[in-house]
Amino acid sequence: MKKFLVVGLGNIGPEYENTRHNIGFKILDSLAQKEDVIFESNKLGATAFIKIKGKSVLLLKPSTYMNRSGKAVKYWLEKEKIPLENVLIVTDDINLTFGTIRIKAKGSDGGHNGLKDIQNLLQTTTYNRFRFGVGSDFSKGRQVDYVLGEWNEDEASKLPERMIKSREAIRSFVLSGLQNTMNQFNGT
Repeated sequence: MKKFLVVGLGNIGPEYENTRHNIGFKILDSLAQKEDVIFESNKLGATAFIKIKGKSVLLLKPSTYMNRSGKAVKYWLEKEKIPLENVLIVTDDINLTFGTIRIKAKGSDGGHNGLKDIQNLLQTTTYNRFRFGVGSDFSKGRQVDYVLGEWNEDEASKLPERMIKSREAIRSFVLSGLQNTMNQFNGT
């Protein structure tokens, strides 16, 4: 059976729950709810297994905090013997307008500390990432406050629709592969 690992990046704790930086957790929570599964506390994170047309998908929300996400990703990749090409890292991106999706097979960390740690521990920049735009409506030097800030009213009202689109993109990645998913969802 083909196995996949979908990792949502974020920070644990109620104070981070509705922040822009936790969009990876939020997207995985939405997918788990739609699939009627519950996350369980596990080593280095909360995990849930779902099946998508016979394919096994491990959903992982690392409990290592954003800047140490690589440890959890590496552990679960090795434990479940999942090939790197079947990994998808879901994260926020300030370089994309709110709600925009960009899926890529490789690239730089773009200044994102979670991706930087994953790259350091996996020793590669070639892994699939799903970037969710959170915008960049902050003044110079206020980036941390912005990403750790909660959604504004307009963003919050649009999130439910963006969750549906994000779930569809993850399903497409598992069923149709990276290239088809990029063609269908990038920029949407």
